[in-house]
Amino acid sequence: MPEIPWRRLGQPVRRQPVTVTALFALVALSWWYLVILAGDMDGMTLAMTFQPWSAQDFLLMFLMWAIMMVGMMIPSALPMILLYQQVARHNRLPQATAGTALFVLGYLWVWSLFSLLAALLQWQLERLALLTPMMASNSVVFSAITLIVIGLYQWSPWKETCLQWCRGPMLFITRYWQPGPGGAFRMGLRHGAFCTGCCWMLMALLFIGGIMDLAVIAAVAILVLLEKLLPGGQHLARALGVLAIGAGVVLLLLHGSRLG
Repeated sequence: MPEIPWRRLGQPVRRQPVTVTALFALVALSWWYLVILAGDMDGMTLAMTFQPWSAQDFLLMFLMWAIMMVGMMIPSALPMILLYQQVARHNRLPQATAGTALFVLGYLWVWSLFSLLAALLQWQLERLALLTPMMASNSVVFSAITLIVIGLYQWSPWKETCLQWCRGPMLFITRYWQPGPGGAFRMGLRHGAFCTGCCWMLMALLFIGGIMDLAVIAAVAILVLLEKLLPGGQHLARALGVLAIGAGVVLLLLHGSRLG
């Protein structure tokens, strides 16, 4: 168990400016890429509309998802990353900076695996014509069911458990600390797994509002950030669940009335 610098935990940003700057630069580059890609989306979707996905198309979609996850998830993981580095330095661990980089790499590795699955799901949804060429929902029923499933997951014990670990960096450090570079990478993997378990269903909102809609991406990123960092974030998560279920039910009722 590492010794934790309790007296210095209140000033992580001021004491770690290089790490904070590097992470914000990574986030800024990710959003810059997404803005450029969104601007080119009309031509890209037109090219993909009239033919099945090629290997190059799938790689592009995977990279899009992976870079998107960097821009969306690093801000909410910042307290955990800074706490890891602070504890590592306080305990005079060799290669503390490299360990921090490995922690981030492990964290993003999990989200890269999620991005692979998301790209595969997007491919199948487009084959079923459930997504438009602009990568938004093409079916009211699909949108409604997705919202209801999101809402139910927001109330699930899996969501609550994962959110607890995401909201408690100190709890995570004291429970799952592992020394050395290998330990840093494994801790990053574990924390990434908790964050994925916490947030993966919220990412389904992108399939409804538009995978490359910057406003939707920003809204989901803000919801993730608020759930993790806001006091009472677990109550916010459940409130969002109620709203999602309500919106899904309303969509189903409106769709049924139109058919009737």
